[in-house]
Amino acid sequence: PAAPKCPRLSAPSQRPAPCHRRTPGPCPTAVVDSGRIRMKTGVAALVAGIVGGIGVLCFLAAFATDYWLLASDECGGYGEPEAMVNASMEVQANSTEAGLVTAGPALPVVTLHHEGFFWKCWFKGDPSLHVILAVLFTNQPAPKFCIHGYLFPLPVAVGPVPHPTYDATAVFRGFWTMLIVLAVAASVTGGFLLVCAVPFTSHKLYKVGGVLLMIAACLFLALVGLFVLWKELVDVRKYILQERGETCPDAHLEAHYGWSFMVAAAGIPLVLLSGLLFYFIGRHIQKRK
Repeated sequence: PAAPKCPRLSAPSQRPAPCHRRTPGPCPTAVVDSGRIRMKTGVAALVAGIVGGIGVLCFLAAFATDYWLLASDECGGYGEPEAMVNASMEVQANSTEAGLVTAGPALPVVTLHHEGFFWKCWFKGDPSLHVILAVLFTNQPAPKFCIHGYLFPLPVAVGPVPHPTYDATAVFRGFWTMLIVLAVAASVTGGFLLVCAVPFTSHKLYKVGGVLLMIAACLFLALVGLFVLWKELVDVRKYILQERGETCPDAHLEAHYGWSFMVAAAGIPLVLLSGLLFYFIGRHIQKRK
């Protein structure tokens, strides 16, 4: 018997099936659009990563360095530093002038201070230099003295507690410590999650990492704002001089914002912008899936 003939297809049935999600193979136009979207997403993630990396480095540098507040005073009164510097000056004079020690003023009259989250330091410096230049690493002399500054940036008494110059605002020590530690932890954790999100294009990691970066920027913004309020409203003179202020009430004192403060302020918009970019990249990837 003859094999049955296949029915002839009509003209409309010979047209290719329209390209939609139920089609087994990917549409050529969809592949092109997907490639363009991935390229744009990759460029945006690269820009956000560079900006965020610079901002996080600024936060870490501001946290680790001790130059939030720079100050200089003409009061003196630190017995141990002055005694040691006097001794070193006397040794130098003896070595250069064959035992002849002059009785003239051998010490600079300016005491320079710099402090941050970890340390509060002071040393004798050159009065002819501005305080910002005098506290450079190359200008700092060998006899330099530091104490722990964990109460940053609130006043803390040098010595036993209770102290005549002790400030009641020191009870906020835990608050300040928690604030800056949380900000650094949020920025580092957000950066780690975003590094993990790039190879897997995970929208969840992108969004969570972006939110953590925005939280870190907001915490540092609050920290910088409170530091400005403290410096402008609190008696910085009493904080710097402590009990020495009673012996020289008319001593000249200068206080300035330091490099750590400026670095932290510069990192806030960078980290905030990076967090926003990563968050919207995550939302964009989520919509396309």
